[in-house]
Amino acid sequence: MKVEIFSPTIRRKEMDAVLTAMVEEQIGPGERSRLLIQIAKEQLSFDYALALRSPAVALAAALKALNAQAGQAVVISALSPRYYLQVLQDMHLTPLLCDVTFDFPVIGRDSIESVIAKKPENLTVCAVILHHTLGYAPDTNAILELGIPVIEDISQSYGSWLLRENPQAKADGVFTILGLEERDMLTAGGGALLYAMNRKDGTALRAFAGLANEYCLPDINAALAVVQFKEIQRNVERRRDIAEVFIHASLSLSSRTKHKRFIPINETEYCNYSFSLVLETGLKDVVAYAKKKEIEIENAFENTIAGAGFSPDCPVSNSLVLRTVIFPMYPMLRSQEVERISRLIMTLP
Repeated sequence: MKVEIFSPTIRRKEMDAVLTAMVEEQIGPGERSRLLIQIAKEQLSFDYALALRSPAVALAAALKALNAQAGQAVVISALSPRYYLQVLQDMHLTPLLCDVTFDFPVIGRDSIESVIAKKPENLTVCAVILHHTLGYAPDTNAILELGIPVIEDISQSYGSWLLRENPQAKADGVFTILGLEERDMLTAGGGALLYAMNRKDGTALRAFAGLANEYCLPDINAALAVVQFKEIQRNVERRRDIAEVFIHASLSLSSRTKHKRFIPINETEYCNYSFSLVLETGLKDVVAYAKKKEIEIENAFENTIAGAGFSPDCPVSNSLVLRTVIFPMYPMLRSQEVERISRLIMTLP
């Protein structure tokens, strides 16, 4: 049987929560969305949050809360999701695309300073958006020292702090986006939370408290997300256990190929959103080999800005698009499937 590349972690608890919302005919924005914010606040200790219908709505609201003006610029990684560009275009903001390194798929202070140094003098940078690509967290504190407001997108890295000896969530940016889409660490089938940690930034978000229901997270989605929040510890621990098997397999692989892994700054705090390899050559042969083994693997950055061909001045990102694959890595994998994927990794061409 084929092993799919992604599977949302939905168990009976999630199904029951959604069914209850449907039976009670509470599917539009309402009480369950408010409960979701309350549950999230217990984990994150933020000052204020909005439960919104999509990450795109959340990003636009964050930029408006920063008072971003048409004609200003926003720094983003070339490996950010494609929808970032659409939001910036709709708001008449100029994207400044930043490249990454071959060791770490997120942007850092040096690359941000480099792209800002090359911009036209009359172009004002109003924000930096830090996407935690493939679950890897950038050095946000170093970037904040530039004095530019930061929006963090932790959709793929949520729960990483749960692997510390003393678990405690933190967010360093002005605003934080936590996507709840199908392939995010937490899923509600769609949607996002946008939150601020301190009172000053929370006040800016409160200006959006009266958004029309069409912009807000429906209760049927919030019911699913509530259970996902409660199950995050269990799911992160399962991901860690699977990752240990795959890492061991990759060490065997490295003895005969030049395929390599991204190494997080602190691997003990990596949430194991995915297991990825940067291949020595292109993807074609490896994808074909996996297909023969009935295991689906995928271009890691196909749905990014660089993957769409919109980053001609970011050579490293463009190279990674052509050479980086991700393997199935989700809590619902059975032990037999984990073993099959492990054998695939060890025997890659």
